[in-house]
This record gives sequence, C-alpha cells and structure tokens, in this order.
Amino acid sequence: MRKIKIFDTTLRDGEQSPGCSMNLQEKLDAAKQLKKLGVDIIEAGFAASSKGDFDAIAAIAKNVKGVTVCSLARCLKSDIDAAAEALKEAEHPRIHVFIATSEIHMEHKLHLSKEQVLSAVKEYVAYAKSKCADVQFSAEDATRSDKDFLCEVLSAAIAAGATTVNIPDTVGYTTPAEMAELVLYVKAHTKGIENAVIAAHCHNDLGLAVANSLSALSAGAGQVECTVNGIGERAGNAALEEVVMGIKVRGDVMGIYTDIDTTQIYRSSRLIYGITGDHAPKNKPVVGDNAFSHEAGIHQHGVLNDRRTYEIMKPEDIGINRDNMALGKHSGRHAFEKRLVELGYNPDKEQLDRYFEVFKELADKKKDITDKDLEAIASEHIRETPHYTLDRFAVQAGNRSTPTCVIRLIKDGVKFEDVAIGDGPVDAAYKAVDKIICPPPHELYDYAIHSISGGKDALGEVTVKLKVEGGSVTGRGLSTDIIEASIIAYINAVNRLLDENG
Repeated sequence: MRKIKIFDTTLRDGEQSPGCSMNLQEKLDAAKQLKKLGVDIIEAGFAASSKGDFDAIAAIAKNVKGVTVCSLARCLKSDIDAAAEALKEAEHPRIHVFIATSEIHMEHKLHLSKEQVLSAVKEYVAYAKSKCADVQFSAEDATRSDKDFLCEVLSAAIAAGATTVNIPDTVGYTTPAEMAELVLYVKAHTKGIENAVIAAHCHNDLGLAVANSLSALSAGAGQVECTVNGIGERAGNAALEEVVMGIKVRGDVMGIYTDIDTTQIYRSSRLIYGITGDHAPKNKPVVGDNAFSHEAGIHQHGVLNDRRTYEIMKPEDIGINRDNMALGKHSGRHAFEKRLVELGYNPDKEQLDRYFEVFKELADKKKDITDKDLEAIASEHIRETPHYTLDRFAVQAGNRSTPTCVIRLIKDGVKFEDVAIGDGPVDAAYKAVDKIICPPPHELYDYAIHSISGGKDALGEVTVKLKVEGGSVTGRGLSTDIIEASIIAYINAVNRLLDENG
C-alpha cells in the first residue's frame, strides 16, 4: 500500500473561481480546518499576485504548523522571492514553480520556443531551490504537451532540484486511460524520476477530474491536487472529498491510502460552502443532502435490513452524526457548547459568547434547533468588527401598494435611519441601506435563499454577491424572517466592500 499525499489548492486554485474570493481571516480559518482534515500540503496562494495573497500566505505560514505550506510562483525571480518571503515563518515551506509546456500555450501565451522554456525551467527551479529545500515544478497543460518534450522538461526540473513534478490536466481535456498512460510514460522516460514524486492536477471540464486523478494514482503518481467541494476555475478541480473517499472505499484495488481524517470531510465542506456563499447540489457525491437518502421502496427496504445493501460508505465516515439531537430555549450553554464540539467546531470564548447569543435569540423564535441550524450559526464569517449593524427595520408591502422600508443602522454607537421605496420589500430595504452607507459602486449579481432546516419556522439563509471592479464580495444573513436575513446579508456584503476600500 502506497501513501498518497493530498495537496489541497482550495485557497489558491479554488479561490480563483468566480464568486469564491476569501478574505485573510476566512483563508486562515480554512487552513486550520484543512490541517484538522489531515492534508499534507496547503497551497495557500500566489504570493506575487497581490498583497492580499501575500499576507494570507504569511499568516497561514505563521499560524498553521505541522503541515507543508506552499506558494505558487511563475518562472520569475520576483515571483520566487515573494513566495520565499511569504513562507519564511512556515514550519515546512514549499515553492511551487510552473511554466506551460504545450505548443498552444508556448506559442500563443508565452511566445517562447521549446529551448527558451527549457532554459527557464533550469534557471528558475534552481533559483527556487536556493531559496527553499522543497520545490515543486508544474508543467502547465501537460496533457496536451508533446510527451518527449514534457519528459525532457521534467528531467531538467528534477536535475535543478525539484522534488515533486506535476503533470496537470489544465483544461480538463484528457481521459482516465490517457492519464494513466501519460504517468507511465513519464515514469519510463524521465531522468531522475526515482528521486521525485509525480503529482496529478486535474480539472473538471468534462466531468472527469476525479476519475483522471484516481487513474493517475493507480498508475504510480504519489500526490494528488484537489480542492474542497471541487471549486476552481471554470468547471472546477478534482473534489477532495470524492478523491479521498474513492481511495478509502476502493484503495485496496489501487493499493493506496491517505492520512486524511475522513470524519472532518463534512465539516470542511460546510466551512468552504459557508465562506463562498454556495450550497452543495442535493445529488453532490459524498456531501450532498441526498448522498445518504433513499426514496425508492426497494432501496428503503434493503437499507432497513442492512445499510450496506445500498450504501458503500457510512455517514459517520465523513463526520455526519445520525444522532441529530435538537436543542431548545431551555438548553444551557454547556449543552450548546458540547454539541458544537461534537459537530467539529472548537470556538474560543469570544466566538462561543457570540454563537450562544444568536442561539438564544433563535430559540425564542423556533421550537427545536437542529444540527444544521447550529452549523449555520457557527459558520457565520463576519470576523472583523462590522462597520454597520442592523438595529431595526419596518417594511410595508402589498400587491396594491408601493413597497417601503425604514431602516435603522448602528455604527460606533451612533444610529442612522432612512427610508426608501423599491420594486419589492428587499429592493426597498437595500436602497435604504445604500442611502445610509453610500457604499462604493457595485452591482448585485446574485441573491439566493436557502432553507437551513425543515418546517414553517425554518431558519433561512440568504446569500448576496456584489460585483465590484476587480472582483466580488459575498454576504450572508441568517434569520427565521427572510426579509431580516436579506438585510443582514446585504449589510455584511457592504461592510466587506468598505473593508476592501479602506
């Protein structure tokens, strides 16, 4: 049995997905959870790309120990210098250098010849090695590259000091059989390959990222690159939870295993979905709501007799607790904290105080509070002191009246109040908020309502995404009143806009 290294790039490649940008605190929270999950390498960002990425890598390097922390870098001294500086407090730093090797990339993107690419690999991998003992090299668009040239480049990278060589399927083009064949070809034709780990990084454009990754591992790759929930450019990356559970369930066939604590998978998935403001499709493998649900009568009959008839893994394997004990208004702080810990959360005193306050307010509005409600409370990500908070609001709306909303916000103890009309109650509320705050120019491009739990008193979660020049921000709001949740979500998003604009 070979151990497979799990290289998580949620905070770098995953964050490049539209609408998935994260602030520093969110990246740090995610990195701490990835450490609990047991990943071997955290690619924390691209240090040279922005000050935000540099600061996040530095914070993770300083605060998350016992795991390799990695920064991406182009074949440029300035990129490698930035990566080395950001990683200087990491316990186990890694610099990840890349350059494209396919004809289409070299000709139309890089405008470099094969000889120039090969020369760059030799120079910059060696330079990275002078800054860091652990260097990874990636041949971008490897699956569309000439195989012999690819092996020549990988040989040069290993000779220059790379200890991991990655063969990415950058545009999700290859198939499982081709991926296995490519790994075997690289093993047979790359000088010094016995001194390096082969890695696979697969994109999901044709829905084959997980299959291609597992195929590469079966053929001899020793590292797989993936993201939680499969987030990433275009159709995303290989989903960590699917790759890992594929190995856990069928590892005996492939002769491989990982050191992942699979009971942290569900918690990790929920955390990332919470940060990005998204939700798992119901039929999402491993972490979707339907993954362990059975509706067909013949399936239900089989599962009642023995769950193994229709379940190849148990909910408990990924951290879903079947004992969904509901808490209520008479539940105390100790029971509340104990249940959070059982769900995988370990809040500090300040966080626990805030969570418990929200819990008590919610308990006055609904009879039973489920695990999903608790997870939603603990997944709120307003880490900085907010600029504005909601004090009160009043909405008047009807099918024969103009929707009107009066809003009162508080900032630094001072109350601000205004009124606006709109096309609907939410539109009126948002216009009233804008009149008070006067936020930077933005466009509301996504508004989603999600029911956290069942019943007419269900806790509702609203997610809004605001598009701004250079990116987007996400805000979330929770309440049994969907108008209130909508207002809170919008205020949170606008607060993040103010943070990013100083």
